[in-house]
Amino acid sequence: MTQQWRPLAGKVALVTGAGRGLGYGVARALGRAGAAVAAADIDANELARAVAAMREDGGEVLGLEFDVSDMAACAGAVHQIVARWGRLDIVVHAAILMPLMRFDATPAELWRRQLDVSLGGLFNLTRSAWDVMAKQGGGHIIGVASGSSLRGYHHEVAYCTAKHGQEGFVKALALEAGPQRIAVNTIGPGAPIKPTGISWEELEALPEAERAAWADPVELGRAFAWLAAQPPERFSGLRFDAGPIIKAIDAEGPEFPFAPEKVTLYVDDFVARQRWMETYPERA
Repeated sequence: MTQQWRPLAGKVALVTGAGRGLGYGVARALGRAGAAVAAADIDANELARAVAAMREDGGEVLGLEFDVSDMAACAGAVHQIVARWGRLDIVVHAAILMPLMRFDATPAELWRRQLDVSLGGLFNLTRSAWDVMAKQGGGHIIGVASGSSLRGYHHEVAYCTAKHGQEGFVKALALEAGPQRIAVNTIGPGAPIKPTGISWEELEALPEAERAAWADPVELGRAFAWLAAQPPERFSGLRFDAGPIIKAIDAEGPEFPFAPEKVTLYVDDFVARQRWMETYPERA
C-alpha cells in the first residue's frame, strides 16, 4: 500500500478516541487516504500528540476535545466540522472506557459511565450526524467491534454488554438507513492490538519484543479507509474485521474481488446478516 491510494479525497471524517490505540491509527489512516479529519478525544495531551502526527503526515486535521457521552458536545462537534468543511461523510466511534473488574465490584456509576461512552456515544454521534449525512446524500457510521461483541469475558461485563449493544444498534439501524444512503457497520481489529488501558508512556517503556506482538493501528486503520470508500449502499448492518481486509488489500489491491472470508473472521455471522438484510420485509 502506498500513500497514493487516496480514495477519501474530498471527504470529511470524525474519529473519536483518536488520542491513542486503534482510534489514533484510524484517524491517521483516514487522513493518509485523503480525508480531512476531525480527531476527537477527551484527553487533551494525547489528542495534541495525535494531531501533531497527522499534520506531519501532511493531512488536514482539526482537534476536538469533548466527551462522547454528552449529546450536546457531540452535536457541537458536528456543527464545528460542518462549519469548517461544509460536510461530514464518515464517523468512526473508537472512544471507549474499559476498566477490568468483577461484576460484584462494579459501582453502578461506573457501569453507566461505560455504557454511556461506548453505546451512548455511538447513539449521540449518529444522531448528531444523521441529518447532515441525509441532506448531503449519504455517509458512513462505523463502530469498533471486538471479540467482546460476540463472546463474554471475565471482568468485562459492562464492556461486553456495550459491544454487544453496538452490534444490535448497527443491525437494526441499517434497516432504516437505506433511503438516506447512510451505511452503519462495525469493524473489529481482527489482529492482536495494544490493550486499551496502556498509555503512550507505558507503551514506550515496554520491551520492543512485547510491542512487536501487537499490530500497528495505522495499518489496521487502512481497513476503515477501505470500508469508508465503498458506496454506502454496498454494505450496511455488518461486522467486519481489519486484519483480513488488510491481507486482501495487500495481496490483491484495494479493489479486490469481494468474498466474506476476505473481510471478516466471522463468515457465518456475516453471511447471515447479509441474508437478513436482503430478505427483511420492511427496509424503511
